[in-house]
Amino acid sequence: MSVSHRLTELEGESVEPRVDRRCRFCGSKLARSVVDLGKSPLANAFLTAADLDRPEKFYPLHVFICDQCHLVQLQAFESPQNIFGHYLYFSSYSESWLDHCRAYADAMTRRYALDGSSLVVELASNDGGLLRFFQERGVPVLGIEPAANIAAVARQNGIPTEVAFFGRDEAARLVASGQSADLIAANNVLAHVPDLNDFVAGCSILLKRQGTATFEFPYLLNLIVECQFDTIYHEHFSYFSLAVAQRLFAKHGLQIFDVERLATHGGSVRVHVAHSGANRACTAQCNDLLSAERAAGLDRFESYRKFADAVIDVKCALVKFLCEARRAGKTVAGYGAPAKASTLLNFCGVGRELLPYTVDRSTHKQGRYLPGVQIPIYEPEHILEAKPDYVLILPWNIKDEITSQMAVVRSWGGKFVTAIPGLSVF
Repeated sequence: MSVSHRLTELEGESVEPRVDRRCRFCGSKLARSVVDLGKSPLANAFLTAADLDRPEKFYPLHVFICDQCHLVQLQAFESPQNIFGHYLYFSSYSESWLDHCRAYADAMTRRYALDGSSLVVELASNDGGLLRFFQERGVPVLGIEPAANIAAVARQNGIPTEVAFFGRDEAARLVASGQSADLIAANNVLAHVPDLNDFVAGCSILLKRQGTATFEFPYLLNLIVECQFDTIYHEHFSYFSLAVAQRLFAKHGLQIFDVERLATHGGSVRVHVAHSGANRACTAQCNDLLSAERAAGLDRFESYRKFADAVIDVKCALVKFLCEARRAGKTVAGYGAPAKASTLLNFCGVGRELLPYTVDRSTHKQGRYLPGVQIPIYEPEHILEAKPDYVLILPWNIKDEITSQMAVVRSWGGKFVTAIPGLSVF
């Protein structure tokens, strides 16, 4: 899809702006609605028992698309410091994610000939789960992580980590100290950045002239086609197609020269990026994916209207299932407390009356409550004691991992349920 190609079939779909909404990439006014999910708390604002009788903050969860550059996005209602300064997502609790990181380290080390003289810098490095695999291969690493509590865990694990929100200033400071990157790894961070231009400009500064940066992000094509609306939450400011990502990087002197489709997070892409003057040949996969975006209608607003209708269908199906299970005297438990659970349950209005609890492997979430709906989070063993009739898998993107870990549920006749892209009982 050409970056200059305008969306068609837009007549009658604009929303009269009550405030001056501006695109975070090109600065144009935002008036085109994609889907309105009402108001919701911050997805990772988990509650303690002492919080339950206190007011919670709810923010609009309304997605727009820019008429000029086509970036799909949310407005920013909270600062990155308030969202990410203290975070409760630790990537190393997911075995499938660690497998993904190990494979990434293997592939990048081979493809870009990384060795003891190289430097890999990961942006939003979390607890160091990815960088440790480069360390094991003798490649020097540096993590940049804005959440001080998570950075502290990475340091305890031997991963050099700096606490900072990355952008031009941080990149210039690193380069001045003699640290330029042969490889920048930015996995699942680009969507979390409110100031896209500052972040990408920082990558251009930090990256060596012949270096490579890879960015992984949930793919807009999957979100729209598979109705993955629960991946929309306030921490995810932007939702990218390849066409829009190309334009974003080009603005800062960078070129996407390769792209891979990934299964992570329900469908992601990994783009390989270099300086525009690095003479990297563009692979056929780039053009193939642009063609797939056009075929799926990402350049036609009709596709987004259909998506909004499908979102309502998912809500109706989930609420109907939970209500019918309750009327039949069946019990339903949740599995997982990911950010997507907050979006799904708050939008659907599902509280403890229909989903009494959920469980999660993360000890940082156990004993807390999902924001908004105030559903308690227990350890996974609680399911083994309660023996529910159904287990609603909230992180549906790793349902195979969860059903394998919790295979014992079938021993008492229990079944698993997912709500995205449509209700499935298995």
